[in-house]
Amino acid sequence: MTVTIRQLGKHFFGEVSGVDLRKPLTPQEAQDIEAGMDKYAVLLFRGQDVTDEQQMAFALNFGERENPRGGSVVKPEDSRLAQTGLNDVSNLGKDGKPLPRDSRINLFNLGNCLWHSDSSFRPIPAKFSLLSARVVNPKGGNTEFADMRAAYDALDDETKAEIEDMICEHSLMYSRGSLGFLDYTDEEKELFKPVLQRLVRTHPVHGRKSLYLSSHAGAIRGMTMPEARLLLRDLNEHATQGEFVYVHKWTVHDLVMWDNRQTMHRVRRYDQSQPRDMRRATVAGTAPTVAQQAAE
Repeated sequence: MTVTIRQLGKHFFGEVSGVDLRKPLTPQEAQDIEAGMDKYAVLLFRGQDVTDEQQMAFALNFGERENPRGGSVVKPEDSRLAQTGLNDVSNLGKDGKPLPRDSRINLFNLGNCLWHSDSSFRPIPAKFSLLSARVVNPKGGNTEFADMRAAYDALDDETKAEIEDMICEHSLMYSRGSLGFLDYTDEEKELFKPVLQRLVRTHPVHGRKSLYLSSHAGAIRGMTMPEARLLLRDLNEHATQGEFVYVHKWTVHDLVMWDNRQTMHRVRRYDQSQPRDMRRATVAGTAPTVAQQAAE
């Protein structure tokens, strides 16, 4: 079958048909899907009842698997999915039951309800994320996506010039701290040290510029903290207007794939007493956005 993509959002977000992700992709299918990612930034594949192994095999068509170390407070031995290479973004413990609402892991994971770009807290941030819905919560839990290219394009020329060369500091401690989560071990503090990212990114294929925002961004080099956070707040408010946002309501066996270089996303609140099983494969980025040095 031929891969076809139908645009669902005003600026971005496409729905793919003509491919079965349980089977290996042909080179042409992989090429068509990657070209679709460049154009639409987010792709939806419906009715994909994949195993963990099939999900990971699909992801590896587009790059190497990202090393999950340093992206969570969950120790590998406590992870349900440690052997699969997938990231667990469910609300489930190792016993398969919903985590207690006050569990440390659950409180940390609530940071996913903030607008963010996956792994912007890493020196080399993620390329693609691929999220598979295995059990869908009956109420809430939609994922919202924001097109950061369209948001950049809509800025006035003065703002574009002002932010062009700005460098931000990103850390999980910024995003979780904004929710009052301050409980870190010394090892975690070391893992979550701030890294540097450009505020404006240029896509390596089509050359469009994007705002590179995230709840992980908490400082801008050369600015006072209050000035930086006000600017970042203003830019986030601009970038997440309804004009630039698409809301995805999950159904079981949806697989959604997004480009972290061109989008932000967040999950909406849902009933934590009900199971929600979502599994993410993450494709590693290939280059930093800025030459790294130790963030002070």
